Amino acid sequence: MAKKSKEILARFEHPQLSNASKTLLANIRFASVDEKVKTIVVTSSEQNEGKTIVSTNLANAIATAGKKVLIVETDMRRRSLGKLLDIHPTSGLYAALSGSASLNDAILPTHIPNLYFLDAEPNIPSTKRFASLVDKLRDSFDYVIFDTPPVSLFVDAAILSSLVDGTLLVIRQNQTKRSLVAKCAQQLRVADARILGTVM
Repeated sequence: MAKKSKEILARFEHPQLSNASKTLLANIRFASVDEKVKTIVVTSSEQNEGKTIVSTNLANAIATAGKKVLIVETDMRRRSLGKLLDIHPTSGLYAALSGSASLNDAILPTHIPNLYFLDAEPNIPSTKRFASLVDKLRDSFDYVIFDTPPVSLFVDAAILSSLVDGTLLVIRQNQTKRSLVAKCAQQLRVADARILGTVM
């Protein structure tokens, strides 16, 4: 592995989560027996629960398994993936949806083999165009992971969850209140999301 790849991995990969991420991927594959799961929303009930850690570690587990995976920044208000991956695209999600940039130009390879990145600008895309984009990405990658804002704070996660194959709800142990988790899970169900499970 190149020196740059090791540096990037050191930024976001938690060694103690490596096996857990591989187990999570195995469970997602089990969930794909009847209905294929390729597009996945990773969200949480509130901020600072570790959803981006889960997203990036899951993406790395997929990439190291030899599968082509795209991680998409969809938290337009608190973007962090670009800095984490040390990639600073000139265009992103909104540009691709609005037609000011091609999707191929907006998606960039990362320093990690098989892992690609699509950033987001601080503009909210329309749901109809986003649905079309999800379908295109599903055809182009083995897996697509959408790192979204928390369900309780913004409607984005619930809307996007209705467009993908499955949703993971990240819960921080000894921090997140049970009542809030139940409320967010219900919000996702109302949006017709397929909840694959929770990640603590």
